[in-house]
Amino acid sequence: MPNLKSAIKRARNNEKANAHNVSQISAMRSTVKQFEKAQAAGGADNSEELYRAAVRSIDMAKSKGLVHANKAARDKSRLSKLLAK
Repeated sequence: MPNLKSAIKRARNNEKANAHNVSQISAMRSTVKQFEKAQAAGGADNSEELYRAAVRSIDMAKSKGLVHANKAARDKSRLSKLLAK
């Protein structure tokens, strides 16, 4: 445990930020899985809408620095290929 007041506050803020980042990454993964599940079930009516939501969540995670730009591009490419099937 840190001794300095500023270090204590920094540790507390890091815990908050970590919890927020984990929840944002989890939300991104959930939207991607929803789209993949819909595509596996035979391409539901709202698959285009789910695709847009998944790409949006990936872009948001990339802009916040939660995922690397190359991973975001790779995921979006994989989803678009899945949508085209």
